[in-house]
Amino acid sequence: MAQWTSAVGAAQLARLLNSQQERPAGPGTRRPPAYRALADGIRLLVLEGRVPVAARLPAERELALSLSVSRTTVAAAYEALRAEGFLESRRGAGSWTAVPAGNPLPARGLEPLPPETLGSMIDLGCAALPAPEPWLTRAVQGALEELPPYAHTHGDYPAGLPALRQTLADRYTARGIPTMPEQIMVTTGAMGAIDAICHLFAGRGERIAVESPSYANILQLMREAGARLVPVAMAEGLAGWDMDRWRQVLRDAAPRLAYVVADFHNPTGALADEDQRRQLVDAARSAGTVLVVDETMSELRLDEGLALPRPVCGFDPAGSTVVTVGSASKAFWAGMRIGWVRAAPDVIRSLVAARAYADLGTPVLEQLAVNWLLSTGGWEQAVDVRRDQARENRDALVGALRRELPDWEFDVPRGGLTLWVRTGGLSGSRLAEVGERVGVRVPSGPRFGVDGAFEGYVRLPFTVGGAVADEAASRLAAAARLVESGARGGAEAPRTFVA
Repeated sequence: MAQWTSAVGAAQLARLLNSQQERPAGPGTRRPPAYRALADGIRLLVLEGRVPVAARLPAERELALSLSVSRTTVAAAYEALRAEGFLESRRGAGSWTAVPAGNPLPARGLEPLPPETLGSMIDLGCAALPAPEPWLTRAVQGALEELPPYAHTHGDYPAGLPALRQTLADRYTARGIPTMPEQIMVTTGAMGAIDAICHLFAGRGERIAVESPSYANILQLMREAGARLVPVAMAEGLAGWDMDRWRQVLRDAAPRLAYVVADFHNPTGALADEDQRRQLVDAARSAGTVLVVDETMSELRLDEGLALPRPVCGFDPAGSTVVTVGSASKAFWAGMRIGWVRAAPDVIRSLVAARAYADLGTPVLEQLAVNWLLSTGGWEQAVDVRRDQARENRDALVGALRRELPDWEFDVPRGGLTLWVRTGGLSGSRLAEVGERVGVRVPSGPRFGVDGAFEGYVRLPFTVGGAVADEAASRLAAAARLVESGARGGAEAPRTFVA
């Protein structure tokens, strides 16, 4: 059985290699041999996630023709990659990308810091903002007023409160997606929704296609469920999905599920356009793949006048391919653990039936609070406040990074809560380690990839602004200097931080 889960064509790999920006050589610096430059280029593509791990590479002759180099050069590059652990081969199965033992691999998700540590540590690990007041308090007060009738029942609503299911269905209908309450299940956050979907559709060992990079906590959830993750590289910058790669993976790997974030993707901030959405739904339908679409960032458009494309489920009128997940956690407050699933009625019935062996239902009071917000106009007012806050934070963080770390590269997203930053050749894992010593917590790129990809990245959320954003960038710059000095054999970074 082949060890690869996707394939990279010769022409595609040549385009990726040619797109790499070569750093100018310093005075007296000798250029590496052609095979070494090719091996380094492929290795960098793997570490950045632009070529997935476990992707079959083209045959030596095919790649040599596409690059206009000798087959000997390609053979020597492949041999160097095998010696370094970035390539594995087997006679009859070809060669596929790998990550060597000991390379930093994604481990756990992104746990928030305990509140008592926030005085000395700037936390850029958790992409969540404080609650928008006074709307949280008003929502809880409204929920308490609506609670008495429910208090006289058993309180278990596996599909969610009927009132909230109706409200959510009406909101989809208002967006141009006719929806019945029978197509909605309320869950304990988006994580609870995706966990239930994975258990229903993808048993242990099933393949799930995921964007590369993707949301770290979801990747970890799927790993622990026993899924085999098949990464699909994102297009460059904020261009959204690379549809050629998606069609190839869905055709060749035939994953049972695919998980995507179409609106202000976490972590890159990309917004998929309508044509990409239509094509992905068509490709998933043809492959028999269930497409799970995470809409938790969809309301966080930050640029004025930005018109959002139609929801992905709008391109699946029969409801046979797309399962949509939403949540109050990003748009309103992470402490409001209310999520939901929109799917065909038979899928919802299956999810509800399976829930009897999980958590039985979602807290009634929180459901009433969200329903109060959605029914009274409080949601729109609160989300407006959230957008203003995130926009100010984004602009402050972008300005501070450009001032303190001009060599770091990023595209400014038009919405969402995260900035995906290339760290000028520094190790994201090392930056995360040293950053905690100097008082800033930042997640490294490999947390958002599969099997060690994106070592040269970090994710920075729009959770701080003003002077705190300036200080965060200053501490990141200090961490970067310590990492650089360590790479040159300089002094070891200090082990403690003094506020």
